[in-house]
Amino acid sequence: MQTRKRAFTLVELLVVIAIIGVLVAMLLPAVQAARESARRTQCVNNLKQLGVALSAFHDAKTQLPSAYLAQPGGVMGPADPDTGDAGPGWTCLEELLPFMEAANIRDSLDLKSPCWSPANATAARRVIPNFLCPSVSELSTTYQVQDATGKTLAEFARAHYVASAGRMNVWDNTAADLRPFADGVFFRNSRIRFRDITDGTSHTTFFGEQTPVHNDSTWVGIVPTAATCPGPTFPFGDCDLAAPQINVHAGPGGDIPSFILPPNTSSDPDAMYSEHGNGCNVLYGDGSVRFVLDSINQLVWSAMSTRAGNEVDVQEP
Repeated sequence: MQTRKRAFTLVELLVVIAIIGVLVAMLLPAVQAARESARRTQCVNNLKQLGVALSAFHDAKTQLPSAYLAQPGGVMGPADPDTGDAGPGWTCLEELLPFMEAANIRDSLDLKSPCWSPANATAARRVIPNFLCPSVSELSTTYQVQDATGKTLAEFARAHYVASAGRMNVWDNTAADLRPFADGVFFRNSRIRFRDITDGTSHTTFFGEQTPVHNDSTWVGIVPTAATCPGPTFPFGDCDLAAPQINVHAGPGGDIPSFILPPNTSSDPDAMYSEHGNGCNVLYGDGSVRFVLDSINQLVWSAMSTRAGNEVDVQEP
């Protein structure tokens, strides 16, 4: 007597495939959420390490690094008449390299030459993982620094973290000393000390996120005459001057009309922006990192960007 072999029918197979598809569809968002949570955690850790490095720098130098350096004259070139920028242009992130176990990269730079000098071309393209947020969708690690005409001035490695200059955008102020005009902690040739932050370091914004989807930013330096333009996602945004490749502000600034710019709310390249959605990670002066929602009270956001604003009538959410 022959035994009939039992097998699945086509209908049964289709039902199983459909069930598997439904389960995958249900699990995929959870997997994606878990991955984004891990990426956001890494981004927070990067900012915390940055906070530790800033504290160590202050201990060693008795002051915080400048957003970027401009020392007109000689090989550094004259001050740009529109911005006051000049060589060497090195950013605060570059100055922090020895305090982030990257002294070898800093040693490879010719610090006596401008950051855009051919002597620095190779080192300026070095990728520093601690300066990159894994949530960023743009995977290129370098970009072309260009002027308003599209002329390439240099190629720099990316960074996804930028420093707060305060409320005002002082990019077009040519004063040698910007302290009377910039009310934040980091700006051209700033050198602010912790004791200058009378609002309290736990209430003062130091660094936040920036994504190439919004605009380019770097750890290397600021090149005079460079233009900082919004990414293709913001085709109607206006280009800005060079400084927003390391500096941002909270507003209100000097533009007319002038707006406060919470994270993720503006096409302007001089505002913080992340790809986490609903806000971005922000490093405060005490080394803490908090996720600031894009719905934050605008007066609170503006007040938190100042170092000595004495804003006693606003509270963090």
